[in-house]
Amino acid sequence: MDKKLAVLIDGDNIPSAYIKEMMEEIAKYGNPTIKRIYGDWTKPHLVKWKNVLLENAINPIQQYGYTQGKNATDSAMIIDAMDILYSNKVDGFCLVSSDSDFTRLATRLREAGMNVIGIGEKKTPEPFIVACDKFIYIEILKNQIKEGEQGNIEKTTKKAEVDKITPKVIRLISSTISDLADEEGWAFLGDVGGLLQKKQPNFDSRNYGFQKLTPMIHAINKFEIESRENQKGKFKLIYVRNKE
Repeated sequence: MDKKLAVLIDGDNIPSAYIKEMMEEIAKYGNPTIKRIYGDWTKPHLVKWKNVLLENAINPIQQYGYTQGKNATDSAMIIDAMDILYSNKVDGFCLVSSDSDFTRLATRLREAGMNVIGIGEKKTPEPFIVACDKFIYIEILKNQIKEGEQGNIEKTTKKAEVDKITPKVIRLISSTISDLADEEGWAFLGDVGGLLQKKQPNFDSRNYGFQKLTPMIHAINKFEIESRENQKGKFKLIYVRNKE
């Protein structure tokens, strides 16, 4: 059964161009039963959002800026999130913003047992990222491999937008494998991916230009990979270990 998710979008902080890919990404983690976007809809910079709200069944919440320099949108989103939490209608939240003001909200929702997914731009401050169970950079959602009308594969990822696999990243993967390894050093890749996410919520192989973790591990060339037969099904299980 799909988890029920409340999707709350900070309209002042997220570009409307990403909405289709964003909603497709959210669907991987559950059923977005509540979808709301917050902003002052009398402002001209939110006009582009109006065109995509109906297509994606997102409910716009009007929030006037009562005071100069204060972000009323943040307050409205936080109040709504707490109301939804106490309604017991959802299993998790997706907070879409690049604003660190939602750090405390994410922490509070997790304290209440909610799964919290954050989505924002790469400029998002670290405190908000680590306050979430998982954080997805919105830029990578645009950098997918799309199939053209003629059946050709068009790669839209630009090299400049792909993060480098640094020694720090390699050490993170290596230590995670060691944490989960059996006596022979092997660890199930699915468990490795899960622990990487807990250690670093914004860890995502797509940040480095790989759609999945397995090809990324292959490319680093510092790990051994082994496929094993799954007795319960037709899919093979992937195990990894550090090279000596």
